Amino acid sequence: MVSEIRPPKTHGVIGKLDIVDLTMPSDALDDIELRHVQLSVSNSRSLSEDGSTGSKETVDTQHGPITVAVTGDTSKPVILTYHDLGLNHVTNFQAFFLYPEMRNILNNFCIVHVNAPGQEEGAPTLPEGYVYPTMEELSETITCVKNHFHLRTFIGFGVGLGANILARYATKYPCDVDALVLVNCSSTQAGWIEWGYQKLNIRHLRSGTMTTGTVDYLLWHHFGKREECNQDLVTVYRQHFEKALNATNLGLLVDSYIRRTDLGIVRELDPNKKKDVRMIRCQVLNITANHSPHIEDTVTFNGRLDPTLATWMKIQDCGLVIDEAPGKVVEAFRLFLQGQGYAVSGSRRSSAVSIGEGKSC
Repeated sequence: MVSEIRPPKTHGVIGKLDIVDLTMPSDALDDIELRHVQLSVSNSRSLSEDGSTGSKETVDTQHGPITVAVTGDTSKPVILTYHDLGLNHVTNFQAFFLYPEMRNILNNFCIVHVNAPGQEEGAPTLPEGYVYPTMEELSETITCVKNHFHLRTFIGFGVGLGANILARYATKYPCDVDALVLVNCSSTQAGWIEWGYQKLNIRHLRSGTMTTGTVDYLLWHHFGKREECNQDLVTVYRQHFEKALNATNLGLLVDSYIRRTDLGIVRELDPNKKKDVRMIRCQVLNITANHSPHIEDTVTFNGRLDPTLATWMKIQDCGLVIDEAPGKVVEAFRLFLQGQGYAVSGSRRSSAVSIGEGKSC
């Protein structure tokens, strides 16, 4: 199934009108003059933690402790998230989960946010000699989270690196995953261009240095054609990458990501052979954006999924899709959950998205 979505074009963060002077001329009572009317753009978008992502706990794993944040009752259906490079559960998901229509959906769910080792906000530098987990080992830490909170199954929601990790977990433990929502998921090993760029970045990051080149690479990774994207968001993320990251810890995670192995999954259409092949066996909502640099990765990934279980969706006029077009992602997510049999409330707007019917908006 393929769907392509076009949100209304916007430029910058939605602001409000400030009316400085409202006068009614005495010689023309039917005229109203608005003087000094100007658009006041909100600069309130922040990547700082505001407490809305729930209580944080430390979960011990075979690869050291990790930080997990939980919102809601774990006896409810669970949505488990995993973040992308240069981000954590706060910077990747906080704003999206606070989006009004998303909050309506989440009333009936428990949210479990998983952080990779050393990537949480304010994380101390990992000790010298620490062997960072491989991507396969990072996926295994989810088992520790699942056991720690006594989770039976969950819906995975991952972005970039996190999408790859959740796809690995779902492939290995199909009975634990009800469904997957994956943004910019790569199913292959790193190509030579990615490997070359990242090796240079890792050299600087491991020395604790965040260079301009590394910041630009991270912006490209998240936004793609950033000159076409929301410039206020680009500025916020640039400042975050420049000032708020633990460069050494990020370097270890980036090194793990570029050493990732191929997922090894195949599309098998013969029902008699499906049980014997490595494949993702749950429903997958596979999302990207038209300015994203990862479109081809998602197309390749989609080609390796069972077509009866997969929906590929490209959202137009954005790059960092869950930040720039949250309304469209939320609506697609709501319809996806309904398709899995979950009772979720509708959005306050009438639906403009129809998954799988190729409609644009």
